Amino acid sequence: MMSLKSFLYSRIAAFGHAFRGWWYVLKTQHNAWIHLVFATAVVLVGLWVELKPFDWAVIVLTIAMVFTAEFINTAIEAVVDLASPVHHPLAKVGKDVGAGAVLVAALAGIVIGLLIIGPPLWARLVPLFTGN
Repeated sequence: MMSLKSFLYSRIAAFGHAFRGWWYVLKTQHNAWIHLVFATAVVLVGLWVELKPFDWAVIVLTIAMVFTAEFINTAIEAVVDLASPVHHPLAKVGKDVGAGAVLVAALAGIVIGLLIIGPPLWARLVPLFTGN
């Protein structure tokens, strides 16, 4: 039976692995930085337009979906490179499908962001430009 101390150390180690993976993606994947910039902008605009809690929940889940897709795509690319160091048509399919998943998530994120943040942002911006 695992002791409490051993259990806690293994959980701390698991978090360490997860954070190393997160850092690897941020260090090596330029698109992850693009996602981070847009996610930060969405959060700042969401604070400015005072989103309601349910809207925040959808925004947070959407941001998580995009980053999760990027992380899984990076993992797929690493495993494909390991399994097939030479170019192979199926390796290309695996990488392309992973990238396609990130694209789907990012496009869905844009639509969700526009649907949730668009109306209150528009309501804040119109008076600035019309003087009302």
